[in-house]
Amino acid sequence: MSDSDGRKTLGLGGSRPSNVKQSFSHGRTKNVVVETKRKRVVVPKPGGQKPSGPGAGPVSDPTKRPAGITDAEMDRRLKAVQAAKARETEEAAAREADEKARAEDRERRRAEIEAKEAEDREREESLKAKADEEERAKREAAAVAQAAAAPSEPAAARPAPNKPAPGPTARKTDRDREETDKRNKQGEDNRRSGKLTLNQALSGGEGSRHRSMAQMKRKQERARQKAMGGNVEREKIVRNVNLPPAIVVSELASRMAEKTGAVVKALMNNGMMVTQNETIDADTAELIIEEFGHKVVRVSDADVEDVIKLAEDDPKDLVDRPPVITIMGHVDHGKTSLLDAIRNAKVVAGEAGGITQHIGAYQVTTDSGQVLSFLDTPGHAAFTSMRSRGAQVTDIVVLVVAADDAVMPQTIEAIAHAKAAKVPMIVAINKIDKPAANPDKVRTDLLQHEVIVEKMSGEVQDVEVSATTGQGLDELLEAIALQSEILELKANPNRAAVGAVIEAQLDVGRGPVATVLIQNGTLRQGDIFVVGEQYGKVRALINDQGERVKEAGPSVPVEVLGLNGTPEAGDVLNVTETEAQAREIATYREKAAKDKRAAAGAATTLEQLMANAKADEDVSELPILVKADVQGSAEAIVQAMEKIGNDEVRVRVLHSGVGAITETDVGLAEASGAPIMGFNVRANASARNTANQKGVEIRYYSVIYDLVDDVKSAASGLLSNEIKENFIGYANIKEVFKVTGVGKVAGCLVTEGIARRSAGVRLLRDNVVIHEGTLKTLKRFKDEVPEVQSGQECGMAFENYDDVRPGDVIEIFEREEVTRTLS
Repeated sequence: MSDSDGRKTLGLGGSRPSNVKQSFSHGRTKNVVVETKRKRVVVPKPGGQKPSGPGAGPVSDPTKRPAGITDAEMDRRLKAVQAAKARETEEAAAREADEKARAEDRERRRAEIEAKEAEDREREESLKAKADEEERAKREAAAVAQAAAAPSEPAAARPAPNKPAPGPTARKTDRDREETDKRNKQGEDNRRSGKLTLNQALSGGEGSRHRSMAQMKRKQERARQKAMGGNVEREKIVRNVNLPPAIVVSELASRMAEKTGAVVKALMNNGMMVTQNETIDADTAELIIEEFGHKVVRVSDADVEDVIKLAEDDPKDLVDRPPVITIMGHVDHGKTSLLDAIRNAKVVAGEAGGITQHIGAYQVTTDSGQVLSFLDTPGHAAFTSMRSRGAQVTDIVVLVVAADDAVMPQTIEAIAHAKAAKVPMIVAINKIDKPAANPDKVRTDLLQHEVIVEKMSGEVQDVEVSATTGQGLDELLEAIALQSEILELKANPNRAAVGAVIEAQLDVGRGPVATVLIQNGTLRQGDIFVVGEQYGKVRALINDQGERVKEAGPSVPVEVLGLNGTPEAGDVLNVTETEAQAREIATYREKAAKDKRAAAGAATTLEQLMANAKADEDVSELPILVKADVQGSAEAIVQAMEKIGNDEVRVRVLHSGVGAITETDVGLAEASGAPIMGFNVRANASARNTANQKGVEIRYYSVIYDLVDDVKSAASGLLSNEIKENFIGYANIKEVFKVTGVGKVAGCLVTEGIARRSAGVRLLRDNVVIHEGTLKTLKRFKDEVPEVQSGQECGMAFENYDDVRPGDVIEIFEREEVTRTLS
């Protein structure tokens, strides 16, 4: 039973069926029957016949028109119908004229194309005829020369000089003409085949690779040149090729815009069998570049940093900037407390153990409206590098010395840093309110280190202050303001920012964070920058009050978010134009630092390697892992660990980093048998579980003193105990007896101290030690006794030694093990 079930197929009345071929992907096609509805066009009959139908009667007959239509309305309708018919007639005439004009244009263009093709064909035939004529002339010249060489040949055998050979030459000319026509026809077919049709576009012909219009034009141009009788070489473009110290062959070809195979072939011709993935030196590459006709521009890898070279600022663009003041001094001399009193804040309450372990950066506005930027540095001996960084980025150093304590080691170190950085110094004599305060002693002690204060007829300002009572704070601020006026500090805020990283840390929620002191220019949100081996885009700026700001000008300390890694404290921040430049500079710096570390750690010769291994045999190592909250603390701890140890034992820091203790750290500690020292950080949950399972010790510290002391104690445990000898007595041999089963027994008199059975003994003859060992027997009369007092006689026999004589002296001593510690 069919689908139609004997019924007629549904269709459109007055339609005509047609087949349409649909094309789909992967070469699939489908034939579809489409019925097209013919439109019925009504054309008015000539002769001005009156319309028939309803309403076609006379206008004045009211019975044959629609109800309610007046004569005027009927007239208007008839006029509108007549105007529409006239308009249709005009449009039809305009269409016919347009079609006629288009047909004439098509005929004209077709005639032009045919004329051009005929002209090209005639030119080609003329060129071919000219070539044939030249070839014929050459053959005739050759025939004449051959005839001259063989004069004895009969004249009848030679062809006439002016008449070509009738048979073969004519046939060859016809064959050449046929080949020319065939080639022209083939070129015409190729040109026509280059046109893109609708079916080709829908079916995705030629393997679904569509040729561009430019490619089609190039193909037609090549075909035309080939038909004209030869290829025209393109003019060679001479390029300036940037050449680094070493370059890959494929990269060299790309920079010259030459084919890689051609470059490899040129290298092989020069005796170098290399592939496209191998690296060649700059001299060889220069020879190849010159061989290809290009110009060489020698560059270095370090040239990537040229984009951040700083230009000199125009003095007209410079404006006043706030001074940067660093507070330095010995630990517990009141540096942070003094800054607290100035800021009216309680910074010291947030520091573990009451000591500063980070560089803090703050801004203070005085009562007079002047803005001051303060850096608070640690005073502990481990934070030497932090104090050095603080002195390098500062304008004025405030040296805090306690009036009741005088000059201490870190005070001397701070003076050295200030002198090395060539910055002016202001001495703040703190704790002046204490009963034991003696400011004159401080001034006198400073003379030993070439610091002469104004009261001692020097140039260094000194102010007596008290952080507790607030005494002298105004005078200190006045002294700072006076010193900053003398320095005439200026900067250009309208340029790319340049700053120094004061501190860096890895925050769990915010990622890598760097505390940056802007030195010149203005850092804005969205700027792209490079800092050391890291780069990034400023995601947020946070000032010392914890508030988000849009920009930071000169002498403003801010926290910068948006880095791709944690930079080193002391790195310089530079703003770049594009992220590609920043990434390239950071990659170059990272590679250079890695090469430098590898060169420093590698032994240059096998003898040095063997010597280092032999020297390390006798040294015991205590491996540890260090994780700290900020980069500066990690650096200070590593430096402190390097100072612990002696010739027998040393501390080796396997890894130091910033951030929480992770499972990777635990795995490294387990493999090396090292404890993990966490400074102001904690282990995450997975790291704690792994450490418990594998027995890795994790210790937490918040004060650097405790960490250094514990590591010293642990390293001291690796020291071998010292053996100390205590002499307890002397005995003189009076007589020697032979005893069966025992051997020689010395009859002795204990002259000094005491003789013990368990003690060690030495036999002295003429004050020379001839034997050292232990006693086999110690008897008093016939009884074995544990010890014999001074002035008593006894019998002694040595273990495995019989050469004893009257007059020898026996020295009796005890050994004691003494535990050693690292100082």
